[in-house]
Amino acid sequence: MQAAIYRGPGEIEVDDVPKPEIEAPTDAIVRVTHTAICGSDLWFYRGLSDREEGSRVGHEPMGIVEAVGDDVRSVEPGDRVLAPFVISCGTCEFCRKGLHTSCVNGDSWNGANGGAQGEYVRSPHADGTLVRVPDRHADDEETLRSLLPLTDVMGTGHHAAVSAGVGEGDTCVVVGDGAVGLCGVLAARRLGAERIVAMGHHEDRLALAEAFGATETVSERGEAAVERARELTYGGANHVVECVGAASSMDTAIEVCRPGGTIGYVGVPHGVDEEGLDLYGMFGDNIALRGGVAPVRAYAEELMADVLQGTLDPSPIFTETVDLDGVPEGYRAMDEREAIKVLVKP
Repeated sequence: MQAAIYRGPGEIEVDDVPKPEIEAPTDAIVRVTHTAICGSDLWFYRGLSDREEGSRVGHEPMGIVEAVGDDVRSVEPGDRVLAPFVISCGTCEFCRKGLHTSCVNGDSWNGANGGAQGEYVRSPHADGTLVRVPDRHADDEETLRSLLPLTDVMGTGHHAAVSAGVGEGDTCVVVGDGAVGLCGVLAARRLGAERIVAMGHHEDRLALAEAFGATETVSERGEAAVERARELTYGGANHVVECVGAASSMDTAIEVCRPGGTIGYVGVPHGVDEEGLDLYGMFGDNIALRGGVAPVRAYAEELMADVLQGTLDPSPIFTETVDLDGVPEGYRAMDEREAIKVLVKP
C-alpha cells in the first residue's frame, strides 16, 4: 500500500509501505476513504517539533472496515467508521471517565498501524476506538465531509469550549482562526453562547467564523487586538477558548479573560516553556485554566447526532481536497496559509 512519509522538515513523500494486518483479536483493518492534514502536523513539517524521519504521518482516518479480529463486537467488515486521533481501549479507568487520551492502553496511528494519511490503518482496540456511521449515511459524501472533522478538530474545538465553561447566554472569546478555532466558534454557538468574539489574522477565515456564528471579529495584532477584544466584551470575557498553543496566543487569552473567568485551552503548546506564562496575572485575577489534549472519542456520538440531523456542519473548514499523491502539496498549501484544512481522499 501507499502512505505519506515524513522525510524531514518541509519534506513529505508518498511511498510504498507494508499493509497492516490483524495482529490481535481486538484489531480491525480499515480501508481509508477520507482523511485530512492537521494544523498540528505543521509543527514537525516546519521542523519545530521532533519527529523520526521515515515515519508515517496522519491521524484522522475515516473508511470502511475490511477485516476484524475474533473478539471485535461493535463493527464488522463493510461498516463505515471514523476514528479519533488516538487509539483507546474504552474500558480502562481513564476511558470510563471520558479521558480517552490518557488511556493506559492507548496508541497512535503511526508506525505499524499504517499512518492515517495512507490507504489502510490497523485499529488496535477497535471496540473502544472506532465510531460506526449509520448505514443510511454511509455513502452520503456531503455527510461524510461533515463527519470527518469529528476525528479531531471539531471534537477539539468542542473540548476547548466545554473546558472554558461556555453555556447558554454567555459571552466568549475564541483565540485563533485555524480549523480548531473555527470549530471552537461552532462549538460555542452549539453550547448556546450569545456573543462570540473570534480573534485571528486572516480576513477570509474570520469571514468563515462569522458564518459559523461569531458575532464580532478582531483582526488586529498584539496589544491592539487585546484592546479591541476587551472593548467588545466590556473588560474581558468570562469564557476564553484558546486554539493556537503559542506563547503569544496564551498571553492573549489571559489578557482578554475577565477576572474569575476560565480559559479552555487545546492548542498544542509551543514556545511556552521558553517564554513562560503570566501565572502571576492569572493568580491575581483568579483565572482558571482548563483543557489539554482533547478526548474527542468522548464527544463523538453527541456531535455525530447533530451532524446527522443537520444542525452541525464543520465541513467548510476543508478548503482544498487532494488525493494521496497530492498530500505533499496539501502540506505546502497549509504551511503557506493557502488552505485552512486539506481533505485527503486516498
